[in-house]
Amino acid sequence: MKKLLVILTLSIVLFSCKNSEEKTALENPEVEITENNNATKDVLYKGDFIYIADAAVLKGSNFIYGVTLDDMATELAKQVKPVQETEFDMVEVIVKGTISPKPEGQEGWDEIITIKEIVKVSSTPSKIDIKLEDSKE
Repeated sequence: MKKLLVILTLSIVLFSCKNSEEKTALENPEVEITENNNATKDVLYKGDFIYIADAAVLKGSNFIYGVTLDDMATELAKQVKPVQETEFDMVEVIVKGTISPKPEGQEGWDEIITIKEIVKVSSTPSKIDIKLEDSKE
C-alpha cells in the first residue's frame, strides 16, 4: 500500500511539474517555436518595440535587439503608431523572427532581429519604468 501511495504521489508531482514548465515557456519573453522553414528556426519574441526615424529596437526582459529595417519592420511601426501616446512610447509586441550578429564595421546593437511575422501588437503603450518630469520652479 505504501509503494502504491509513493508511486501515485511521484507521478502527480512529475505531471504537475511538466504542466508548470509548459506554462512558464508560454509566459517567457522568448519562446522557441518548433517550425523549421528551409532549415531556419523562427522564434517568438515578446518585448517592447520602438521605431524612431532610422532605427528600431525590440527590448525584452532579458534581451535588446536592433531591428532590421525592412518591410516587416515598417509594417510593425505602422501598427504601433496609433497605440503610442508620444513618439517615444514603446509598445509591447510579439513577433516571430531570426537573430543574427550585426555586420562588421556597423554601429548599433550586437544582435539584429529580422522580423518574419507580426503575431500581436498591444492596444496600449508599455508602462514606463522611469518617468522624468519637468521641474516647475
